[in-house]
Amino acid sequence: MTSPASDFLRTMAARGYIHQCTDMEALDALALKQPVAAYVGYDCTADSLHVGHLLSIMMLRVLQQNGHKPIVLMGGGTSRVGDPSFRDESRPLLTNEEIGRNMTSIKRVFAQFLTFGDGPSDAVMVNNADWLDQLHYIDFLRDYGRHFSVNRMLSFDSVKLRLDREQPLTFLEFNYMILQAYDFLELARRHDCRLQMGGSDQWGNIVNGVELGRRVDQRELFGLTTPLLTTASGQKMGKTAAGAVWLNEERLSAYDYWQFWRNTEDADVGRFLRLFTELPLTEIERLERLEGAEINEAKKVLADAATSLCRGTEAAQQAAETARRTFEEHALDEALPTIAVPRQRLENGVPAYELFREAGLSTSNGEARRLIKGGGARVNDERLADESAVLGLAQLTQQGVIKLSAGRKRHVLIRPD
Repeated sequence: MTSPASDFLRTMAARGYIHQCTDMEALDALALKQPVAAYVGYDCTADSLHVGHLLSIMMLRVLQQNGHKPIVLMGGGTSRVGDPSFRDESRPLLTNEEIGRNMTSIKRVFAQFLTFGDGPSDAVMVNNADWLDQLHYIDFLRDYGRHFSVNRMLSFDSVKLRLDREQPLTFLEFNYMILQAYDFLELARRHDCRLQMGGSDQWGNIVNGVELGRRVDQRELFGLTTPLLTTASGQKMGKTAAGAVWLNEERLSAYDYWQFWRNTEDADVGRFLRLFTELPLTEIERLERLEGAEINEAKKVLADAATSLCRGTEAAQQAAETARRTFEEHALDEALPTIAVPRQRLENGVPAYELFREAGLSTSNGEARRLIKGGGARVNDERLADESAVLGLAQLTQQGVIKLSAGRKRHVLIRPD
């Protein structure tokens, strides 16, 4: 189709959010005519979402900014099953208490991106346990299970991949796509939700919901997915040597979050500025044309803008200043990530590779040893050459800390406790 007429879809297309849509022209016409309620679902499998979820959160933000209504669906019910999509093995089963704690922690991040309230375009947050926990199994199978073809379910890429690898797919997990489709139907009934959004890996599940709404209630529903997001080098977005890039401050400091964006590959700067900031497109086009050392200024703009959205302007400014002091003045800034180590343990001496692992600068002792052996590890800005080195109180600086560095951009302070 030609460029969308509605502000919502035109913005989504211009900034690169759209991969597939079940009926783009009809959705565009609907968005022109009235406010559209749309949802994205988030299972509570950890106590924080990560950067991999950020694309869908930004979609909800764009939706709201263009006069439509975001629905944040918390998977209090589906988290008890676990989405098998594109996974080699089953997710660990969580208790209701674990799910509840995770949900409470996850909820906080949405207040940074969305405005909640009772207005026509104010966001609402709902929990699918409200209806999934009330289902009667036989009635549910009779009323809704009959609308799903097992033949078709087996053809979905998310299922085929698991089976092709000869990894077991439990009947519990196989039910997930039916429950997700039913979520869409319930949200349509309760909140007049017309659109489900998500990553491209959710396409089959989303189409199921669209078709269930048509078959059961004769409702016209829509699905919209984003592209699978990988870096220019092919790495999954949000995965680093130290693990996931968490959105909650408790799991990842604002400084480390800022550094993640600052370390973006050159080829990804323009794309990430479009997806994860609200800079005007003309400014983004100028920034992505920068070359050589100048591209680093564009990366700082990206880091400032993305961190401001997720952690607030003050946190972004502090992170940027910490980075400047650390790199330009070689200063020890208290805002650097810090971990406490018992003083007695430092008195006895701790293998350097253990501290690098505990500080999150490597994912294992073996990786830390390789970092040291390869010359990428520094202690108090001095290269660490001995992979068997032991660190202790003798390495404390005048500020009473030990500064560990992996490369030039990742630093953690060790403070005796």
